Amino acid sequence: MTPITYELIKTDKQTGARLGRVHTPHGSFDTPTFMPVGTLATVKTMSPEELQQMNANIILSNTYHLWLRPGEDIIREAGGLHKFMNWDGAILTDSGGFQVFSLSDMREITEEGVHFRSHLNGDKLFLSPEKAMQIQNALGSDIMMAFDECPPYPASHEYMKASVERTSRWAERCLEAHERKDVQGLFGIIQGGEYEDLRKQSAQDLVSLDFPGYAIGGLSVGEPKDIMNRVLESTTPLMPANKPRYLMGVGSPDSLIDGAIRGIDMFDCVLPTRIARNGTCMTSNGRLVVRNAKYARDFGPIDENCDCHVCKNYTRAYIRHLIKCNETFGFRLTTYHNLHFLLKLMEQVRAAIKEDRLGDFKESFFEQYGLNKPNAKNF
Repeated sequence: MTPITYELIKTDKQTGARLGRVHTPHGSFDTPTFMPVGTLATVKTMSPEELQQMNANIILSNTYHLWLRPGEDIIREAGGLHKFMNWDGAILTDSGGFQVFSLSDMREITEEGVHFRSHLNGDKLFLSPEKAMQIQNALGSDIMMAFDECPPYPASHEYMKASVERTSRWAERCLEAHERKDVQGLFGIIQGGEYEDLRKQSAQDLVSLDFPGYAIGGLSVGEPKDIMNRVLESTTPLMPANKPRYLMGVGSPDSLIDGAIRGIDMFDCVLPTRIARNGTCMTSNGRLVVRNAKYARDFGPIDENCDCHVCKNYTRAYIRHLIKCNETFGFRLTTYHNLHFLLKLMEQVRAAIKEDRLGDFKESFFEQYGLNKPNAKNF
């Protein structure tokens, strides 16, 4: 019996988007959903209690980073990641594959795994499918990710074909090495870049292995959004309808809506927390850089249409002052608002699916957000 199950509740008649629910050992969550990223066992500047206030039911942490600091043995000794960070909701751990390829310039990919250097101190390290499973089993996440190669964009068809085939072989090794199948679910990751035939091959390989859920990796890595949407349109129909579908590393509001329309259930991205620390906020009217001088005497909220704790209690002028003075509280306020904004957006998406009006919702949201304008600023 798999510990991760998916329940399809409703399909939107306008777009085909799915309203569903994912059940995990640490509770259930409704989909489509956005998962805040807590790379090092913390969503930067946020407490678990604040995440619960904004109705986050699942967060993401990272295998590679927690392996280096504090080490999976310490987290296992603490009783697992949930106890270590005082989070009783669901946790998904990324396998570390993306970090190996994005953070280390000196790496050697072999059939056994990847030799590379630590981004912290240059130490020589080796990460394999077996090691990634060992670390994630020690962390005790509800959803583990298979170890894959995330090739750069663009990459040749020849290179991508070899990469997809290796990722499929690594996925088999991950399943064999996974030691806690009764309490932790393992998702496979479909790769293939922009090539439809390779995405199809990757999906067929992984679906044959019968994972309890599937992710689409290798998108939002620099390709134009029309390519990402085209890949989603051809790939999601190849994924089982009775299992969760996860698009990795996507967090801009337009891409969340576009992804949901194309059948995606789960999203994650560091975008809302990263831009918050630069004083950039997501609002119902688009991008707002609160650190700009024009907000020095603006005593209104970040977003007059937002009901979050920050918008109810703090002004643009105050938040700008804090950020200009490099005060941590300012970063906390912008982070809280951005996460609340995306979680609320996904609530609105789910409500629209329930009422068969997601296409209409997209049109009105894009119009108000300013995404229909020529040269519209996004994130």
